[in-house]
Amino acid sequence: MRNTAVLLIACPDKKGLVAAIANFLLRHNANILHADQHQDSGAGLFLMRVEWALEGFELGLHKFAEAFAPIAAEHQMEWRLSLSSVKPRMAIFVSKFDHCLADLLYRHHAGELYCDIPLIISNHPDTHWLAEAYKIPFQHIAVSKDNKPEAEAQQRAILAAHSVDFFVLARYMQVLSPEFISHYPNRIINIHHSFLPAFHGAKPYQRAFERGVKLIGATSHYVTEVLDDGPIIEQDVTRISHRDDLEDLVQKGADLEKVVLSRAVKWHIDNRILVYGNKTVVFD
Repeated sequence: MRNTAVLLIACPDKKGLVAAIANFLLRHNANILHADQHQDSGAGLFLMRVEWALEGFELGLHKFAEAFAPIAAEHQMEWRLSLSSVKPRMAIFVSKFDHCLADLLYRHHAGELYCDIPLIISNHPDTHWLAEAYKIPFQHIAVSKDNKPEAEAQQRAILAAHSVDFFVLARYMQVLSPEFISHYPNRIINIHHSFLPAFHGAKPYQRAFERGVKLIGATSHYVTEVLDDGPIIEQDVTRISHRDDLEDLVQKGADLEKVVLSRAVKWHIDNRILVYGNKTVVFD
């Protein structure tokens, strides 16, 4: 992992923004390694990700906010600074289906996901064996319509106790309450087993099969209070035919789900995503 800093910026679009940011970094001897930008002409927004090496950077990061404040104020910037060397802490929520969980744990074990996984939370005990295989603490919290507020309070307490930065719903088959979601804006990543906005909600494969579609997909998105309507991070599709039965759709879809979710999680960890409105920019 490189010793770099990443700055994400969103502000009203106008001339001179790139120069203002680059000149600020140059004044402090920054070696810019990567810069990417996007203009949303309809929204009148400028969005940027810039990454630079910390070796030789003459501005102490504890002073960055103070030094950058005049530029940010002048250009009405919303910004966030992250360090590539700092591992975010990611929890995973799961139910009975284990394919997305297994994929995330393997990729983490292989070094593809630069994060810590302090715990796995599940409303079923079925995947306990998988957590044990990777030596990650497993917390079983049963959830029903009668105990949901208490269960979510327990989940929140556990997430806080483990200093979790964000968490992933790896086919967690429970709808989170708006109150719960409000505590984690753009910090909950979900995988939905359809190409949203088609077939949102429950049993999308069943409905896709009944509709006779020729393409099925998977969608990873940030969770908001509106079910399956949060900002989309990544999507992919695969072709099916009249020869495929429902079980074929489920199997092909499961392969998509794993890849789409892992991409979204990696991009979040790498600080490549900016959310604005109900959209995302995923920088190269």
